[in-house]
Amino acid sequence: MTDETFALRTGLRAADAVVREIEARIVSGSLADGAHLPPERDLIDTYGVSRTVVREAVARLASKGLLESRPRYRPVVRRPGVDAALAAAGGVVGHLLRDSVGVKNLYDTRILLEGALVRHAALQARKDDIAALARALAANEAAIDNSELFYATDVAFHAVLYDVPRNPILPAVHRAFTAWLAEHWVKMPRSPERNRVNFLRHRDIFAAIQDRDPDAAEAALASHLNAAWEYVRGTFEGP
Repeated sequence: MTDETFALRTGLRAADAVVREIEARIVSGSLADGAHLPPERDLIDTYGVSRTVVREAVARLASKGLLESRPRYRPVVRRPGVDAALAAAGGVVGHLLRDSVGVKNLYDTRILLEGALVRHAALQARKDDIAALARALAANEAAIDNSELFYATDVAFHAVLYDVPRNPILPAVHRAFTAWLAEHWVKMPRSPERNRVNFLRHRDIFAAIQDRDPDAAEAALASHLNAAWEYVRGTFEGP
């Protein structure tokens, strides 16, 4: 079967049809999450298309987050999920992050979301949530003199806020925000003095949540992230 024959049979472009059929196999579980995609030769024989069509289909499935593709390795199947969806959006987001306006828009979105999260935590956090926040805060304080470790514990503290609602979408969103903004976060000037300021702001957020005061929690979060933006904006070249 030629590419043209396959296209006529399916009513789609050959690559579109291969993408649709492989995607259906991934969604149904016929191709299991974490399994290797069949060898290229097998896909050519199965669908009766050219190597060019198979490679285009694989590239498109990878861009959708349904395959993890690396040079010289067979692609690995990734079952659709929030992480896959956000990973697929990463390419588009990357274009938005090329200037300060795009980063600021994404950053403001994070502030709005985390403002809602700390309000929710102040009203709904369970004892184990408070304990998790306390552990994250303690780790953050212990890392003040080590900026690389402090950054990791900073991310971990905020991650707990995304865990509190028990909504699996939210931790995936946090991972996406962290990945998207990492380039600018890691360029921020850091020092033990600056780390201590950030720790104290984390402590304010924690105290307000522990006191069950949503207004104070939201205000502390906004103060923290708005102040941090002044350092993030310095990561851009030019005026």
